Amino acid sequence: MEYFDVVVIGGGGTGAATAYDLALRGLSVLLFERGELTSGTTGRHHGQLHSGARYALGDPHIAQECMAETRILRRIAPDAIEYNQGIFLAIDDEDAALTNNFIAACREADIPATEIPIHRALELERRINPAAKRAVLVPDGTIDAYRLAMRFFSSAVARGAVIRNFTEVIDIEQSDGSVQGVRVRQLRTGVEQRYACRAIVNAAGPWADKVAALAQQDVPLIAAAGTMVAVEGRLTNMVISRLRRPGDGDIIVPQRRLSIIGSTLRKVDNPDGLQPEAEEIAFLLACADELIPDFSKQPYRAAWTAARPLAGKPEAGQSSANGREMSRDISVIDHGKTGSLKGFFSILGGKATTLRIMGELVSDQVAQYLSIDEPSRTALFELYPYDYYWRLS
Repeated sequence: MEYFDVVVIGGGGTGAATAYDLALRGLSVLLFERGELTSGTTGRHHGQLHSGARYALGDPHIAQECMAETRILRRIAPDAIEYNQGIFLAIDDEDAALTNNFIAACREADIPATEIPIHRALELERRINPAAKRAVLVPDGTIDAYRLAMRFFSSAVARGAVIRNFTEVIDIEQSDGSVQGVRVRQLRTGVEQRYACRAIVNAAGPWADKVAALAQQDVPLIAAAGTMVAVEGRLTNMVISRLRRPGDGDIIVPQRRLSIIGSTLRKVDNPDGLQPEAEEIAFLLACADELIPDFSKQPYRAAWTAARPLAGKPEAGQSSANGREMSRDISVIDHGKTGSLKGFFSILGGKATTLRIMGELVSDQVAQYLSIDEPSRTALFELYPYDYYWRLS
């Protein structure tokens, strides 16, 4: 039976960043993904590089964290980032009244937000709503979700990590209250194997509660599904957002030759096989037309739905219907402290923009548990190119 220091479960962006961080600290790492790499939530978000401005009014910690991580990602993975800036538009009087507070909150979170005249906004992006009342320029951008995650995978493999896709973890083995290893099944062949390890990181996103159940552990998690709609044509070069507190249908992201409006949010019990609902598509297209009036007239390309792994359960007074009120903060759970299994860790929450720091935070706790005195260094070096994964693995 092969032995590794750490097994990582989940082949999305968080799992990739975690595997790289741990390998960079000198640990032997084995990662399992039951499907193709990035085939879960990572491969299905709209690809916004968040400056944090969206969260400045309600979640200043996340706002500041997004801005810090944006700067790091631009440095370590430049070819996976389109740093095309963003405009927040105040469409009605209620939006306009929020603008000064919005700018102040952004600057408090170290996000350079600047109001520009509407005529200047229209010079930058001629297709935005000319009836908008105010406009604020922020440093948003666009992520190539696949290439960014694969750059972390490439870098992990270059440091000795082993990646196994189409392999599902079916049991977490333990003894005397500590993890001992995992049992896995190769989905293409049905062959089962066992691997020994000292620690396990559960980076399975909206499936994290199901992975934790294999170890008889609980994970407070809301799987919050969001639908996005893409039309053909790059209608803007900048990210266009509604200037209001975070809600549904308030971001348009340019991706290559597409424009994507997102998203909705609804609670789901099972994150597998999610499909967009007809009313969601109609709602999103109507919201898009408020920001870019001819959005819905463009050729329809696709709609899809993915689940976010929101950490925790709604507090008293919050709606349990979708989780929009819940924080996007990162949560690392050491089940040796909160549960009954030493060496088992779960990582939840966060954003696509914060994948690197998520990997750092959970790796810090794993390293402490394993008595490894090596700090995270993932912010220091440019990542290997995404296509090195196939040359190195």
